[in-house]
Amino acid sequence: MRKIFVFSTAVALMAFAATPQAAHAQNSRTLTGAAIGAGSGALIAGPPGAVVGGVVGAIVGGPAIRGHTYQRCWINKYGQQRCRWVR
Repeated sequence: MRKIFVFSTAVALMAFAATPQAAHAQNSRTLTGAAIGAGSGALIAGPPGAVVGGVVGAIVGGPAIRGHTYQRCWINKYGQQRCRWVR
């Protein structure tokens, strides 16, 4: 049983490593959802759960993770402070 789990985990990791690194917002949500689903499915039901969890996670999507956002604020010509989030 352990060999099957290790093999399925290795196959899943190779599949994720083969995906392009230039994945943007929606694609990264799909990948994170598939990874989270496969991990939780593997913990609950073993290799079949990893497959089903990965498929369901890819369909549903994962969390929207945005990196390095900060707030930029300035004073406009009327003396009002304005702010916006910058990536």
